[in-house]
Amino acid sequence: MQAQVASLYRHPVKGFTPERLETATLQAGACFPCDRLYAVEDGPSGFDAAAPGHLSKMKFTVLAKIPAVARARTAYDEATGVLTASAEGLAPFVGDLSGDEGRRGFEAWLAALLGDDIKGPLRVLEGPGAHRFMDSKSGFVSIVNLASVRDLAEKIGRPIDPLRFRANLYVEGWPAWAENGWTGRTVRVGGATAQVLKPIVRCAATHVDPVTAERDIEVVKALFDNYGHMFCGIYLDVTEGGAVGQGDAVVVVE
Repeated sequence: MQAQVASLYRHPVKGFTPERLETATLQAGACFPCDRLYAVEDGPSGFDAAAPGHLSKMKFTVLAKIPAVARARTAYDEATGVLTASAEGLAPFVGDLSGDEGRRGFEAWLAALLGDDIKGPLRVLEGPGAHRFMDSKSGFVSIVNLASVRDLAEKIGRPIDPLRFRANLYVEGWPAWAENGWTGRTVRVGGATAQVLKPIVRCAATHVDPVTAERDIEVVKALFDNYGHMFCGIYLDVTEGGAVGQGDAVVVVE
């Protein structure tokens, strides 16, 4: 079964603005490039950089916990480590997240944006080595089937922005919800090969409109009410690395 990559996105800071890419190079056993490199701790999380482990997203400033996070528009320069951030009513932030000064600056800017919504104190964390702040312990690359999103939108009678699902790859050409039955299957994505780990169970982050920062659609309830599950998208484990670009073929091996 063949489809095409409609778009690619990375999320350099967990919870913040998706950044669209033309191409990316996937590596075996690794996360999507430059994805969830940083996270902003909201109060002590217990994260240990010397022995990094998976933590609940609710330890961080994420949409599931604080919808106002979507008010920030961020962009990350991978070459320099500089993050820029803007939001209505605040002076823009520009700082190097690889250094203490830049991190403290972003923490202060974000505290001013989020106000009473945070527990605090805020602290920018960087994933040491290959560690990334993923929602899943093992799902390092995510795919969303755009036909499934459209089908859900038709069921509830209103459009749904696919970016609510914060995937790395958005795919066009699969039948709606076919992906839910592909656990264990092999998928070729551009020049890379991967194994489907499992469907993605959705949370309240999808309830937040990524443009307005309003919690306006109960997506999880809509999924369960209409399909009896809370899935949208699948996690992949990359087994053979390779380049992936917009328009590339995505083939589920029979």
